[in-house]
Amino acid sequence: MVFKKTLVIFFLTTALCGVSMAARLYQVGGSAGWTSMGDVDYHDWAANKKFHVGDTLVFHHNYRFHDVKQVTRQDFKSCNVASPIASYYNHHGYDSPTLNRLGHFYFISAFPDHCQAGQKIDILVTPETSSPTSPPLSSPISAASATSSAPSLHLSWTLSVLAFCLLGFAC
Repeated sequence: MVFKKTLVIFFLTTALCGVSMAARLYQVGGSAGWTSMGDVDYHDWAANKKFHVGDTLVFHHNYRFHDVKQVTRQDFKSCNVASPIASYYNHHGYDSPTLNRLGHFYFISAFPDHCQAGQKIDILVTPETSSPTSPPLSSPISAASATSSAPSLHLSWTLSVLAFCLLGFAC
């Protein structure tokens, strides 16, 4: 009997930890996307969010007029695109770099004068905290509207395990 209770507690804890640590997708700039039109203050947009390792940024833009380059801090400050760390460009207008480490990630547009007009963003990736956190002010985009559904699959799996545990021990 004690073993069953311990097992139930273990599975519930595992399930709840899995839900809280699921990676998120963020559409940079919210509904305005990645643009140089001045509709978005990317500094303010990023300041209202907590980014963690495994999260993915979605840069939605018109690929004919915008692109995404990951650069160093120095190149970010000077809007220098001569030697990017990484270049993201596809013909669909959805560039999706995954944040794979702690620290700052700097992204700019390499199109002429776009970076100088404010089309640049500094993302700070911080460690997960074990205490509950409030949801982002601008919700991450849903898995249905993104190219990857890994977080929703993880949630489905977690809820299935939880249901199995509860039903299996209720009989």
